[in-house]
Amino acid sequence: MKEFVNNSNNLKPLLRRGWGGLASVNWGIIGCGNVTELKSGPAFNKVEHSRIVAVMRRNAVKAADYAQRHGIPKWYSDANQLINDPQVNAVYIATPPDTHASYAIQAMRAGKPVYVEKPMARNYQECQEMIRVSKETGMPLFVAYYRRSLPAFLKVKELIFDGIIGKPLTVNIRLHKSSGEKDQFPEKQSWHVNPEIAGAGYFYDLASHQFDFLDFVFGPISEVHGIAKNLAGFYTAEDTVSAAFAFDSGVSGTGSWCFVVPKGTEEDIIEITGTKGEISFSSFQYGDVKLTTPEGTVSFSFQNPENIQHYLIRQVVQELRGEAKCVSTGYSAAHTSWVLEEIVKGYYNG
Repeated sequence: MKEFVNNSNNLKPLLRRGWGGLASVNWGIIGCGNVTELKSGPAFNKVEHSRIVAVMRRNAVKAADYAQRHGIPKWYSDANQLINDPQVNAVYIATPPDTHASYAIQAMRAGKPVYVEKPMARNYQECQEMIRVSKETGMPLFVAYYRRSLPAFLKVKELIFDGIIGKPLTVNIRLHKSSGEKDQFPEKQSWHVNPEIAGAGYFYDLASHQFDFLDFVFGPISEVHGIAKNLAGFYTAEDTVSAAFAFDSGVSGTGSWCFVVPKGTEEDIIEITGTKGEISFSSFQYGDVKLTTPEGTVSFSFQNPENIQHYLIRQVVQELRGEAKCVSTGYSAAHTSWVLEEIVKGYYNG
């Protein structure tokens, strides 16, 4: 677990060995599915010194359609061709997690930096191998944990670091979602509940954002215990999870995740309590940040960019140009994967 930790010093080999930076970042996208339509894809062409030059999808018709609709000059149905395209000098991997490691490793060995969707890979071992190749090749590796760059989440971090709630004591996460119709019929189920593809279930897809952000605020979790169960029986992955965890900084936390609650009972909240107050906010509804102290409650509202990954993609491009650092790296993302794996390991290894 301690081999790869969230430490800015670990970025130095990625920026010093065998790679000197890019004047213009020409992206190739592997996997142009739903996440790239609005959340990420358009932002690559909005950031200065960045553009998409090629996309790949195994379905050639859909790849061609995506390229035409988004004004992208080239498309492929073979990832090898995109990775080896001489015009592509950076690769964004937006496929399901089962191919994150293989595509990322192939791209880095081809001399191209990588920005990969979250979770970083199916398991911590795959994350370690990705980092090993990143160090070996000198290619930078980033992961799409974009909450580290969104205004509301930065406000949470600011309030904590400014001491507004005093010394942080505890964190409590509650994410309860109702099951959709597709979850209840095997032929309609998403890859998100197929552990062979996703690594686990919805817990990996959603809780990964929460744990990564808390890592950003408090530093790495050093102790974690979890219980994962499948209580509704709709699919093979876990659907109900509880956990207790502690950060190196001393803050302790608990969490509850359930993806089969009745409609009308859904909940999405993180509460951070300190000696002088409490901060509460949602992870996925992008509501207000609420600060409660003995003087009362204050709410802070924020506007997200049209493309939710825009600010993080801008950081990636700036680092690839040698102008700034990106806050979400393979090192921090791998630690998040370790935390997730520790929580559900009893369900999959028991």
